[in-house]
Amino acid sequence: MSTQLPIKSLLIFDAAMKHKSFTRAAQELHVTPGAVGQQIQKLEEWLGTPLFVRSIRQVQPTAEGLRYWAVVQPALARLQQASDELRLSRSREVWLSMPPSLAAKWFAPRMAAFVTLHPDISLHLSASTDVVDFERDRMDLAIRHFDGRDVSLQAELLYRDEARLYCSPEYARKLRLDTPDDLVRATLLNTTILPHWDEWLARFSHLDSAQRERITRQHFDQSALAIETARLGHGVLLSSPVLTGGELRDGTLVEPFQGHLHVAKAYYLVHPRRVPLRPAAQLLKDWLLELVRRELREAQPL
Repeated sequence: MSTQLPIKSLLIFDAAMKHKSFTRAAQELHVTPGAVGQQIQKLEEWLGTPLFVRSIRQVQPTAEGLRYWAVVQPALARLQQASDELRLSRSREVWLSMPPSLAAKWFAPRMAAFVTLHPDISLHLSASTDVVDFERDRMDLAIRHFDGRDVSLQAELLYRDEARLYCSPEYARKLRLDTPDDLVRATLLNTTILPHWDEWLARFSHLDSAQRERITRQHFDQSALAIETARLGHGVLLSSPVLTGGELRDGTLVEPFQGHLHVAKAYYLVHPRRVPLRPAAQLLKDWLLELVRRELREAQPL
């Protein structure tokens, strides 16, 4: 038997462990399940120990397989990362991730400006609620809504966040929303990202807890959908001003009364602290930071 480590078998073993399935590993690697099984068997013979227990339509890793993967998987991830960094070091491609509602409501109207300024850069935008794992995912930068605390990340503040109340002007007139107490007649649109209605009502209205609990509520996991629902006149919304700028400018949403609730989280531009940004990613980062600085300056009252 060869004493050389079977690298191909090791990569297939990693995929099989990740999916806990030979079939799903085969789909990821574009090979047949039989080929996966053969490579796993080759690695088992080389190591002299079984890595999986096979049964009908199911495979389960052995204790030895789990211990081996715990050591092998981080090493493979580092190899992949180092290879990608070298391969893409001069690439004019850049990968950016952000929450879907931020991508739709804030970034999409501004994206053309970056593309026009840097037509040679190919921008890959991922709109996802999943937190980016920079060691696993092909991603240069991410915009994350959090408290900014992560020692592994370089985090640049973009926007401090607050929860403001919005509705369509027609809805405000129809329900005669003159004070926060008038919200007893409204439908409250609650979002996962800013679920602060109870706190807002307790702070800005005179409604007691029983009155607040009786108010009709609808729940959304995407802020963009809640904003559209409010724009169509179906309720009042607590949302970040970062996401509602377009609707405020065209008058389809208004703030019927003041009541700004500051929140602990904010929008940060992040990337791994220990990995230098590639030139294309650095250009995008610099452009985003300058864009935000300029817009904040322009929003300041004279």
